[in-house]
Amino acid sequence: MDNAEEKVAMRESKRRERQSALEDSDNDIGLCGWLLVALSILLMLLTLPISIWMCIKIVKEYERAIIFRLGRILRGGAKGPGLFFILPCTDSFINVDMRTITFDIPPQEVLTKDSVTVSVDGVVYYRVQNATLAVANITNADAATRLLAQTTLRNVLGTKSLAEILSDREEIAHSMQSTLDDATDDWGIKVERVEIKDVKLPVQLQRAMAAEAEATREARAKVIAAEGEMNASRALKEASLVIAESPSGLQLRYLQTLSTIAAEKNSTIIFPLPMEMMQAFMKR
Repeated sequence: MDNAEEKVAMRESKRRERQSALEDSDNDIGLCGWLLVALSILLMLLTLPISIWMCIKIVKEYERAIIFRLGRILRGGAKGPGLFFILPCTDSFINVDMRTITFDIPPQEVLTKDSVTVSVDGVVYYRVQNATLAVANITNADAATRLLAQTTLRNVLGTKSLAEILSDREEIAHSMQSTLDDATDDWGIKVERVEIKDVKLPVQLQRAMAAEAEATREARAKVIAAEGEMNASRALKEASLVIAESPSGLQLRYLQTLSTIAAEKNSTIIFPLPMEMMQAFMKR
């Protein structure tokens, strides 16, 4: 736990250093740059109040604005939400959406550790955590994150067997989320969640797995039936020993069987006779 906290703290400090290095630009525009800024301010004052509508911009609650003055990021980082002020001619800005973005990972053909080809897709949730890094360090953070997610999915699943992919989806998703979060940290991207949606197996493999599962169920059913027969035979053996101790008990069992047959309203009643009676007739 301590190692994870230290890792997060180190990542935050590095991010602040990179952002401060990008924002320390006001002192680097030079004398010519300051002259252009002064001319821009003078032009704005001369064209008031018309120029005021060109200088005031509005940023929505879920957006941040990165202001560039003569091509360099202004000190203070992202602006917003609300109103902010820019100078005509010398300033430009880029709006960055800070809301969570969701995208589907297209189905990826992956060769597992045990040489089985499967098709796996997923979904990724991420958001821009640092607008300055997302604009200055990467051309298209959204496209880069999508491509990196596809590559990471193939790399992670390539180290897993088919059984692990089917049973350890949460562990695989957590591993992907950690890998993506570390890789996109320099871009100001925070990967919040990764989920494995579907694992598609080849048709032949599905049939083989179904046949294996059916054979396993049949074998288990036969074992259960055999155990039932064994228990029943033991119970019958114990019952025969009890009846052998009392000959009248066998006659009572006959009468009970007759009453059971008569209750079903059958026209034919089979009455068992003792074998001793048949032996007496055979001797004669």
